[in-house]
Amino acid sequence: MELQKSLLPRHIRLMALGGAIGTGIFKGTSETLSIAGPAVIFSYVFAGLLLLVVMSAIAEMAIAFPGVNMKGFIHKAFGTNVSFVIGWLYCFMWLVVCVIEVIAAGSFLQYWFPSMSLWSLSFISAIFIVAINFMNVKRYGEFEFWFAGIKITMIVLFVVLGAGILFGIISSNETDYLQNYVQHDGFFPNGLSGVFAALLIVIFSYGGTELIGLTLSETKEAEKVLPKVIKGVIWRIVIFYTLPILIICGLIPWNEIGSQASPFVQVLSAVGFDGAAHIMNFVLITAVLSAANSGIYGCTRMMYSLAAEGEAPKLFSYVSKNGVPLYSVVFSTIILIGGTFVAYFSPDRVFGYLMAIPGFTVSLVWISICLAQVKLRKTYRNLPSFKVWGFPYVTSFTAIALSVSCVAFAFSEQNRASMVVCLCMLIILILCSVFRKRA
Repeated sequence: MELQKSLLPRHIRLMALGGAIGTGIFKGTSETLSIAGPAVIFSYVFAGLLLLVVMSAIAEMAIAFPGVNMKGFIHKAFGTNVSFVIGWLYCFMWLVVCVIEVIAAGSFLQYWFPSMSLWSLSFISAIFIVAINFMNVKRYGEFEFWFAGIKITMIVLFVVLGAGILFGIISSNETDYLQNYVQHDGFFPNGLSGVFAALLIVIFSYGGTELIGLTLSETKEAEKVLPKVIKGVIWRIVIFYTLPILIICGLIPWNEIGSQASPFVQVLSAVGFDGAAHIMNFVLITAVLSAANSGIYGCTRMMYSLAAEGEAPKLFSYVSKNGVPLYSVVFSTIILIGGTFVAYFSPDRVFGYLMAIPGFTVSLVWISICLAQVKLRKTYRNLPSFKVWGFPYVTSFTAIALSVSCVAFAFSEQNRASMVVCLCMLIILILCSVFRKRA
């Protein structure tokens, strides 16, 4: 059997948003604010422009090569070896992300169940996500639609409420909030270098949006739907990051935002809204489960694509009657549940070990997409109606900018342990691709 074309435009739109809007905004913004201060919004906008080019490249290639997904574009451009490495690296990334997200869900659940261990709550979260992914793709799409819808609704309510407090429409503990933008060393407390340093993290926060490139084989009339969806998703992602950050920086001085709790919880607590912690904790749990849900989808569909091309065991291409790549989901389940036990052995340092790993992979995948579009443009039978503007300069600039950020991230001292893991995995995959080809 083949994958079912059951995903609707609203499913794809919310899946892309769900993959990108997770712990990166609800908890990760505290890290980017500490690096760049209020000027971090420029990091998010610039990263959004890079993302727009990457997604536009996917849409252009999808129209030029109907029925081919993201991994297929890389295979057409660079052959089996590169697509093998990038494909498995992408699976590895999503598996790590899923482990991170379910452990995060467990840590948020501990707020309500402090007597339960982190690994047991993470295990329960993992089982819940796996159960959803064994459903048919249409039901999966519905779950993700509502998962992502909850956190997006909360972001909108937060922006409306925060703006009301900021401009004095809603009364709170203080009145002169706008001064927080210019005090404490100004809007650019760490200069442009801070904006660039934050950019490295922001790019990784946006990772997951390229998941749209894997939905092509399960979407009706993908060539018509994709360009409209991408245009809508990009500006929503940028707005959902920048507006909340502007609100946060206005209501709390950027240098007083701690890393222990979500900035959203800190803001609502600081302005005197009781019960905010419980509401936001629910949203945080929904957010990370949504990201894990998208991650399992991305991983299993990439495995299916690899198996279909003969770059993974044929077993992974088996599709059940529900339209689910069954053994790909089973394999991901084993890794996900096994990964939750990392929290058992090292609950205090688990996030430090895992968080930096996906970033390096996101950069490589985005760079591969850009380079594939540059190489494949001359092979199109007809130039698509939707195409990347300013070709080849804009796409090439995006690939260079991502490469620079990737190298800078690799040489960051705090990411050294994670980079060793990433490079070892990359070397192993390269060797596997070489020996596989010889065999």
